[in-house]
Amino acid sequence: MGAQAALKAIAEPRRVEILSILRDAGTLSVGELAERVQVTQQAVSLHLKVLEEAGLVAARKEGVRHLYTVKPEGFRPVQEFVAGFWSTHLDALKKSAEGE
Repeated sequence: MGAQAALKAIAEPRRVEILSILRDAGTLSVGELAERVQVTQQAVSLHLKVLEEAGLVAARKEGVRHLYTVKPEGFRPVQEFVAGFWSTHLDALKKSAEGE
């Protein structure tokens, strides 16, 4: 997935909250996430679907439970997009510091 899909997915505050919880906790079920964000399992499932389609989380089935975890590599397009802004700024700063 690209940066645009990832940025669109994390534009929703509840999804950022879900990602933060998964980042800190590791792998959790929909029910466990719903308890932590205090919304219905159905709402969490919808958010997770968007995050999964954007490549930011991975799901695996264990019995009847769906377990979710963050996919760090899914953030690579966002990191590269943001880095493009920094490299230009850092080049200008370097030139300024070197007196060019």
